Amino acid sequence: MSQTIQTSNGMVAHSVAIDALHTAYLAALDKGDMTAWAATFAVDQASYFCISSENDRRGLPLALMYDDCRGRIDDRVSFVTKVWAGTYQPYRTRHFIQRLSCEAAGNNQYRVTSGFTIMMSAEGGTTAVLTSGEYRDLIELQGEGDKVRAVFRERRAVYDADVLPRYIVFPF
Repeated sequence: MSQTIQTSNGMVAHSVAIDALHTAYLAALDKGDMTAWAATFAVDQASYFCISSENDRRGLPLALMYDDCRGRIDDRVSFVTKVWAGTYQPYRTRHFIQRLSCEAAGNNQYRVTSGFTIMMSAEGGTTAVLTSGEYRDLIELQGEGDKVRAVFRERRAVYDADVLPRYIVFPF
C-alpha cells in the first residue's frame, strides 16, 4: 500500500481530516442528506463523476453522473431534493469504504484511492449489494493546525458492475 501520511503531528492531522471527510460523505449519503453531501466538496472548484469501470478503462467519457463543476454538483442537489422528489421508489444505502492509498499531490492536496461497497434497501424490501468499486479522489486540506478541514476537489466513483440492479437517484 502506498502511504505518504506519516506519524508527525501535522501528517496525523491530515490523515484524521481525510478520514473525517470520508465519514461525512458516507453519512450524508446514507441519511439521504444531499446538502451535507455537497458540503463535502470545495466551494470554488470541484467535480464528481460516477462511471462504470468499463467506460473508465476504455477512456470513454460517458458517465452515470457527470458533474464537472461545482454548479453541477449544486444542480444535482436541487434535482434530487426538488425536481425528482416523490417520483422515485425510496431506497436507503449503506456505504463501506477502505482506504487503499494516499499520496501527496502538492499544495495541501492528496490523491486518495479507496475501495467501496454499497448496500441498498428498498422501502419494504430486502437488502442487496447495489455495487462495489473504487473512489479516486483529489482531496484538499484547508486551514491550519487543529482547524484543518478536508474537501473533495475531485471525486471519481468507478463502479464495477456493467449493469446496475435498479435506477440510481443518489450519488455513490
